[in-house]
Amino acid sequence: MIKLRLFPLLFLALTSCSTMVPQPAEAQNNTAQTPPPVKIQKNLTDEQLLDLVQKQTFQYFWNGAEPVSGAARERFHSDNIYPDNDKNIVATGATGFGLMAILSGIDRGYVSKAEGLKRLDKILSFLSTADRFHGAWSHWIIGETGKVKPFGQKDNGGDLVESSFVAQALICIHEYYKNGNTDEKLLAKKADSLWKGIDYNWYRNGQNVLYWHWSPQYQWEMNFPVKGYNECLIMYVVGASSPEHAIPAAAYHEGWARNGAIKTDIKVEGHPIQLDYQGAKGSVGPLFWAHYSYLGLNPKGLKDQYADYWQNNVNQTLAIRDYCVANPKKFKGYAANCWGLTASYSVNGYAAHSINEDLGVISPTAALSSIPYTPKESMQVIRHLYEDLGDKIWGEYGFYDAFSETDNWYPKRYLGIDQGPIVVMIENYRTGLLWKLFMSSPEVQKGLTHLGFTSPSLKP
Repeated sequence: MIKLRLFPLLFLALTSCSTMVPQPAEAQNNTAQTPPPVKIQKNLTDEQLLDLVQKQTFQYFWNGAEPVSGAARERFHSDNIYPDNDKNIVATGATGFGLMAILSGIDRGYVSKAEGLKRLDKILSFLSTADRFHGAWSHWIIGETGKVKPFGQKDNGGDLVESSFVAQALICIHEYYKNGNTDEKLLAKKADSLWKGIDYNWYRNGQNVLYWHWSPQYQWEMNFPVKGYNECLIMYVVGASSPEHAIPAAAYHEGWARNGAIKTDIKVEGHPIQLDYQGAKGSVGPLFWAHYSYLGLNPKGLKDQYADYWQNNVNQTLAIRDYCVANPKKFKGYAANCWGLTASYSVNGYAAHSINEDLGVISPTAALSSIPYTPKESMQVIRHLYEDLGDKIWGEYGFYDAFSETDNWYPKRYLGIDQGPIVVMIENYRTGLLWKLFMSSPEVQKGLTHLGFTSPSLKP
C-alpha cells in the first residue's frame, strides 16, 4: 500500500494531511457477497431521519469494529472484497473519530453506559500497549497485536496528525468521565495519561514547526513539516495544550501560519475565504478540512489574528455546495440535494475531490459532516440520498463512502475516517456534546489562549 496524503497540498507538492487509501483491485480469491436488503422508511421527520443516520453510522464503530482491539477498522467492504486481507488493520485517525462517536452513542442511549464504558476501556487499553514513537501512534496498527502496519516504507513510525485525532477524542473522554464513579474516573485517568504522553515538542525536530512523521529506522526522512491551511489545525492546538510537552506559540505562528502567509482574501463561488488553502490554486480544499480538526474544537466564534474559523468553514462549505449546484462539468445527479466533494474512494482509485479535482463523485460524508455549517442544505442531501437513492448507497453502517451517477458506480464500501465525522458532527449539530467536552478542558483553554485564540467557550 502506498501512502498518498489527501489534500491537494500533497498532490501538488507531495502535500496533504489525511488517509489516502488507494481503492483495491478486485481480488480473484475473494467472493463478493451481497449484503442483506435494506428497508427504506419513508415520511420520516427531519429529526427521525437524522437520528436514523447517526445511529446507523455509529454501528461502524460498534458492530463493525476490529474485534480484538475494539478500535476502528481502516475500512469495511460489504462486498467482502479486500486488498491483502487487511480486515484486521486499525486506522489511528478513524479510531480517534470512533472514540468520539462511541461517546455520542453512549450519551444518546444507542448502547448502555456499562457497555460503552467497557468498550472505551478496551480501546484505550489497546492504545496503551500498541507501538508508540515518542508518544505518537503509527498511521496503521495491526488489531491483534498493536504492532505497526507500515503505511509505506518510511511511514513506519509515529504519525503526529493521526495521533492528534486520537488526542482530541481522549480529551473528550476525560472530560466526560472525570467526575463519574470509580470505574469512570479510572477511564478518565487512562485517557488523560495517553494524550499527555504524546511528545509534541519532540516532533518539532528542533524547529518552530511540527513534523508529521518520525521513524526509528528513517528518522525525519519523510521531511513533512505541516504548514497551514489544511485539516491539521488540531495538531497545533493539542500541542500547545500539552502540560509536559507543549510547543511554543512561535511554532504555530511561524510554522503553521507561515509568518502570516496563511491569510488570504479571495472569493470562491462568491463566498469570502480568509485562509490560504495551499495547493488549491485560489480555491478551497476538500470538505474534510472543515471537519477533522473541528470534531472537538468548536469553531463557533473561534477567532485568531488569521481568521474567523466558523465563517471560513461555512463559506468553504457553501462554495463547494454552490459549485456542485452550478455543475460546470455537467455530471449526472449534481443538484441542490446532491452535493459534496471531499477525500474518499473514487471511480479510479482514491481522490481528494474538490472544486479543482471534480471527478463526478459525491462523497456523502462531505455534506453530512457539514450539517453544523449548512443545516438546511445538508438535510436536503440526507433526505435525497436516503429516500431517492436508497439501498444503492445505504447499508448496514449508513451511507457508503462514495458514488457516481455519471459512471453508474455504487461500491458497497466504507472508510472509517469518513464515517466518523458523520456521527460526531451530527451530534455537535444536535447537542454540541463533543464541542462542549473538548472546549471545557482546562489544558485546551490554556493552549488556545497561549496561541492567541478568542472564543465564547474560553473562560476569562
